[in-house]
Amino acid sequence: MEALLFIALQPAGTFVSTKTINENTGISEGYLEQLFILMRKSGLVTSIRGPQGGYLPGKPLPEIGVGDILRSVEGSLSPVDCIDPTVCPAAKDCISRNTWTDLYAAIVSCVESISLQDLVDAYYALDQMDYTV
Repeated sequence: MEALLFIALQPAGTFVSTKTINENTGISEGYLEQLFILMRKSGLVTSIRGPQGGYLPGKPLPEIGVGDILRSVEGSLSPVDCIDPTVCPAAKDCISRNTWTDLYAAIVSCVESISLQDLVDAYYALDQMDYTV
């Protein structure tokens, strides 16, 4: 998420290399490449090769949800596999399934309510805060 936020903070249309992201975030270039392969498949980033190449958001920032980013790189947001009744044969009689289902619903609700634009706005709002007492 930090890498995609870094890209989103750049001027619109600016392709950002993994080297630049690495230098500014400390995330290794190898790991960034792995993340961007997954995010490119999900349409969250677009890329161009070459010396002036790099990555930029694949959609308008308000259309990229935190949930989309997390699912593209992590897979399911489910805290346990048994939330899916086809995975757990005891799902029908499981006394803890409701707890896990409620937790999953809360996670999804939270991450779906935040867009990449929200994160950019929050970042810029930090610069505007007055810390004087």
